[in-house]
Amino acid sequence: METTLIFRDGLDLPEFASFVLLDDAAGVDALRTYYASYVAIAERHGVGIVLDTPTWRANADWGARLGYSARALEDVSRRGVALLEDVREEAGEAVDMLISGCVGPRGDGYVVGEAMSAEEAETYHSAQVSTFAGTNADLVGALTLNYADEAIGIARVAAEVGIPSVISFTVETDGRLPSGQELRDAVAQVDDATGGAPAYFMVNCAHPTHFEGVLDEGGLERVVGLRANASTKSHAELDEAEELDQGDPDDLAERYRGLRRFLPNLRVVGGCCGTDERHVEAICARWAG
Repeated sequence: METTLIFRDGLDLPEFASFVLLDDAAGVDALRTYYASYVAIAERHGVGIVLDTPTWRANADWGARLGYSARALEDVSRRGVALLEDVREEAGEAVDMLISGCVGPRGDGYVVGEAMSAEEAETYHSAQVSTFAGTNADLVGALTLNYADEAIGIARVAAEVGIPSVISFTVETDGRLPSGQELRDAVAQVDDATGGAPAYFMVNCAHPTHFEGVLDEGGLERVVGLRANASTKSHAELDEAEELDQGDPDDLAERYRGLRRFLPNLRVVGGCCGTDERHVEAICARWAG
């Protein structure tokens, strides 16, 4: 979402936060247009779709940098869900759509930084997750997490307030989380610590070439979703880039299809940094084929 809105649509998203667009009519219209393009893809291919609220940055630390109080952040999360309710109503029965309340990491998605314990993460993320539980969101999706304890905290609070959770890790070019942990070990740790609370796991914000080499060892049956980057560049390289690397939509789609033999339960496919409708259209067409 954010890379498309910034690099293609020319919008200003301070601190990479798309939730600020909910504060004015022009911003809301930009979000509606963005969502509508993906709903159209789902309708063309006869598949369901999961759409995330634009709230990846809407937690206490990032909100404070942008001048948002705790109450204002709760309001933003509710309005994000309400916008997607409108999108779902407009789509009608043509598309089976789920609304995901998007939760992002406390810190930088690419760098662990000051890590929290699972208990600290549970307390920290409770406000946003609880807010989503009080709306018509179907689930919460925690994206671009880079160490297991933060994921455990989010999964625990989601279970406590009664909303399904999806945990999505990012990995480096060696297929490991930025914390250094193996992906399969992180998934197992979260499941062990939460009694298997997450509905499923995902990988996002990494190119398939970064992790396909570590998938043949198994143990990833719980990974059901994938939202890959368009670019093969590392996180460090992407951070330094001044232009968007859009990669090759057809190559990315073919790599998704090739992952089926390693991720037997992969069912939710989409895109992350650098991807747009072209990539997701190609992925959807290859997957259906």
